[in-house]
Amino acid sequence: MDQNGVMNFFKENFLWKGGSSAAVFVNESYPEVGGQIDDAFRIKKKKPEEHDRIFLLKENKVWIYTNGQLEADCPKLIADVFPGVPDDLDAAVECHKETCQAESVIFFKDNDIFVYDSSTNKVKQKSWPKNSPIQFCTAALNWMERHYCFQGIDFYRFDPVTEEVAPGTYPKDARDYFIQCKGRHHGYEAAKNATLWSIKNRCNSRPYDDFTSDDNGRVYAFRTGWYFRLDIHRDGWHAWPLSHTWKGLHGVITTAFNWENKMYFIKDSLVYIYRSGQGYRLIEGYPKPLQEELGITSEGLDAVFTCPHSSQLYIIRGNKMRSLDLQLEQKTLSEETSIPHAHIDGAMCTAKGVFLFEAGNYYHYQDTNVLSTASEASTPHSIAKDFMACNN
Repeated sequence: MDQNGVMNFFKENFLWKGGSSAAVFVNESYPEVGGQIDDAFRIKKKKPEEHDRIFLLKENKVWIYTNGQLEADCPKLIADVFPGVPDDLDAAVECHKETCQAESVIFFKDNDIFVYDSSTNKVKQKSWPKNSPIQFCTAALNWMERHYCFQGIDFYRFDPVTEEVAPGTYPKDARDYFIQCKGRHHGYEAAKNATLWSIKNRCNSRPYDDFTSDDNGRVYAFRTGWYFRLDIHRDGWHAWPLSHTWKGLHGVITTAFNWENKMYFIKDSLVYIYRSGQGYRLIEGYPKPLQEELGITSEGLDAVFTCPHSSQLYIIRGNKMRSLDLQLEQKTLSEETSIPHAHIDGAMCTAKGVFLFEAGNYYHYQDTNVLSTASEASTPHSIAKDFMACNN
């Protein structure tokens, strides 16, 4: 991935920008490198005023680009930039603290794996498990917090912490997923299924089940057993089954919310709780009955949400809103207040306020007090345009 979120494919002296562009010489984009490279990776910016950094590695050297410009004193020795990491690498990929235990770069050479901790400048060396179908990588990729090991044109999705291969049939052919070849792409089958295509088409007016965000800044839109990531859309859009991220969760959810590094999913009369951090892990003993966990039922439930730095859970049924304190062992519902909406599909509260979602529109309120005292609905805005980056 480059600084613009475009996936770059390197092979010998050639570079393809995106999955469908014509090949150009590596020297046209990176003249300082002098042709073929060993591997490349990106370290994403953490603050709006920062820029992504692109690293190109070749033999014992590394070229670092910021905002498309080569940094001063480059190339540098790999040993100076990443102490403890060997030369002549096969592949490299970044791993962020939301997935790994710290901001890291994972380097691959033969069967060995070198995990470089960017905060401590220390390296942990390990190898692929003997029973793993992956024993080497010729390239590696981090896309939307999913890590991929390529072996030529084939690839595996793997867990960068445990090295386990993701569930499913692997290896897969990159020409069916990452490279747009005429007549072959896994999305073609979805396009033939009108219902599935409607779900995965983020730009239509089909309602979403809910929106929510977690404490790590991830923002999600849920729709009929699938979800989109909104916070990393610069790298592209893709609909994923819920079970890809929340193991054991399938089908349509009723609503969702986040509190104290835990993601709560209400599905009919059950609640699933996943601890967030390095991915999501279902807490032992869940799902549990919703009545037992939160003291509420799913009957007529439109949405629930929490606001940042608050333990209040807001519950919306029709045009009525109540709340309870999640910190209290004995859950007690507040008095009802009215809101200027007869029905909503979902709700989310962020530092920017409260957002209510209905069909293809959303409504914004400064906070819950403004929502509960409003005499009429706020101005409707397009979900597709403002949340899903659609132009029409």
